[in-house]
Formats: sequence, C-alpha cells, structure tokens
Amino acid sequence: MKKFLTQGWLAAWIVMAVLIIDQIIKISVKTHMLLHESIHITDWFYILFTENNGMAFGMEVLPKFFLTVFRIIAVIAITVYLYRLTHRKEKVATGFIVCLAFILAGAIGNIIDCVFYGEIFSASTRDQVASWVPLGQGYADWLHGRVVDMFYFPIIDTYWPDWMPVWGGERFIFFSPIFNFADAAISCGMIALLIFYSRYLSGETHTDKVKGEKK
Repeated sequence: MKKFLTQGWLAAWIVMAVLIIDQIIKISVKTHMLLHESIHITDWFYILFTENNGMAFGMEVLPKFFLTVFRIIAVIAITVYLYRLTHRKEKVATGFIVCLAFILAGAIGNIIDCVFYGEIFSASTRDQVASWVPLGQGYADWLHGRVVDMFYFPIIDTYWPDWMPVWGGERFIFFSPIFNFADAAISCGMIALLIFYSRYLSGETHTDKVKGEKK
C-alpha cells in the first residue's frame, strides 16, 4: 500500500485525474455544441465553444505541426525530469511535484486534441455538431487537430468612457481569453511554481539549502 503513496504515484494520480476530467469536458462540448455556441451560466461565466490552432488561451505563435512537435518534446522532457525527481534519494517538496504534475497533465491534455481529434471527429461548424468518425476520416491529419476551448469569464464587460483618447467608446472586457481545463491546470501549476517553489527553478533544492546552513 505504501508504494501507492509515494511522490511518483501522487504525480501519476494527478496526471490521470486531470486528463480524464479535461477529456470528458472537451468531448462533451465538441459532440453537443455548435462552434461558437454559448451557454449562459452567469453574467460573468459562459460555456463558449471555440477551437484554436495555438497555445494556451488561443495564442498562436508557431505553425501547427511545429507547435505540436514542440509540445510533445516538452512533455517528454517534463516527464523525464519528474521521474528523476521522484526516484532520487534526496526528496524535494511534495508541492513542487504537484505543480509539475499539473503542468504535465495540462500539456498532455492539449496534445491529445492536436494529435487525435482531427482524425476521429468530423468538423465542428456553426451549423453542424461534430460527431465521432472512423479513424482517418476526420477533419484534419495527424498532429493537425484543433484544441477545444470552452471556459469564458468576462468578469467586467463595459465600454471605455467617450472622453478617453484612442479607446473612447470602445468595448472593454476583462477577462477575455477562452480556455479549457488543461489550460487551467498549466496556469495554476505555473503560478504556484513561481510563487512557492522558485528556488527549485534556480537549481536550489531543500538539501542544498540545509547544507548551506550547516556551513
């Protein structure tokens, strides 16, 4: 029983849980909603179905193929790093492992969309809901699938005052990005990592710190 309570198993459970939740949400949205259809939950929270070719929160930086390959390489690197951390004698903080596990899970979640969705789903449009199709008869080739996003939080939706230069009278929305559960896992993991465990990013471990204090 103890072997399932190690940091390595904790990381594995987190990754599996995030992936299951992420894919259930994405598949449910994709197979039940039209593209750009929205469901009003509250005035500051909508389920708004969109798809994107880019990175988290809909950003586009690299061509689709190279972006997917980059994601896969990054996931492999994080997996190897996480494995080494959880199997070395000097243990690091469990919270650091949890942060890495959330980042890894989120990255894998979006990779699944990019690699497989184009091959197993028909295209989502404003007039037709996507459906499962035989492998290879989907809307795109391998590595060219689009990432499914759905969470939209327009916490503030207003207009700039008319007297304001440049933006006067234009609409202002805070927070406008549309994202998915995997994006949220990555963002939460990264923020917690930077706030609480930045020393590990600079190569300083708990063991190193103790040795320095003894000197």
